[in-house]
Amino acid sequence: MKTIKITSRNAAFQQWQALLTNRAKRQRAGEFLVQGVRPITLAVEHGWDIHALLYAQRGHRSRWAQDVLDRVPALRAELAEDLLAELGEKEDPELVAVVGIPPDGLDRVTPKDQLLAVVFDRPTTPGNIGTLVRSADAFGADAVFVTGHAADPYDPKSVRASTGSLFAVPVVRVPTHREIVEWARSQPAKVRIVGTDEHGDVDVDGCDLTGPTILLVGNETAGLSAAWREAADTTVRIPIGGAASSLNAAAAGSITLYEAARQRRTR
Repeated sequence: MKTIKITSRNAAFQQWQALLTNRAKRQRAGEFLVQGVRPITLAVEHGWDIHALLYAQRGHRSRWAQDVLDRVPALRAELAEDLLAELGEKEDPELVAVVGIPPDGLDRVTPKDQLLAVVFDRPTTPGNIGTLVRSADAFGADAVFVTGHAADPYDPKSVRASTGSLFAVPVVRVPTHREIVEWARSQPAKVRIVGTDEHGDVDVDGCDLTGPTILLVGNETAGLSAAWREAADTTVRIPIGGAASSLNAAAAGSITLYEAARQRRTR
């Protein structure tokens, strides 16, 4: 594969640097940066399109880094160590990967009789998206949908918070609730739409989550939109105590995903 050397802030470096902070440029380029051993490993293992592998101008590399460089067919870019550290957002990173953004099609989600998916409605914090994606992966969800005007799942903060689960679970950005409701109606079995809300109809452990289910998690401040509230078949609440007035949105989603997994495991 082709190898280039970069020792200054040339055009290629500036384009990659923009992927760290500029959502519009990520979308226009159709790619994002992936940092860290586990996220890069999972991106490779799950067959994501690796556009380039960036590494430092130094003699020694770990077995992991050398293996990735040896087997992944992508452009290689050898960078000055300070430039790679800037893109890796840490001191002395071994590799940074430039990865293609997949299309946001609902056809990325495989239809299942026992579907479990989660919607994050208008999240404002990339880290919360990544955290919920990580929980979705851990508790066996089939997809995460991000709806409305929302933070970017491909922001480096989201990618890091997912610890690589972004590459294992389809994460699909969808403009409105309508597309998902229509998609749910097209599934082989009836899909129940269950919202989470501190004033929900029933405690989460009192709601049957064993059938095909889409869980709804609302915006960190405003909760679920009126459209999603109307679309929901029911809403569930998580009983809490102590001085806390509410739960973080990603935490609430994680607890609800756990409860769905628990019910399915003990069914």
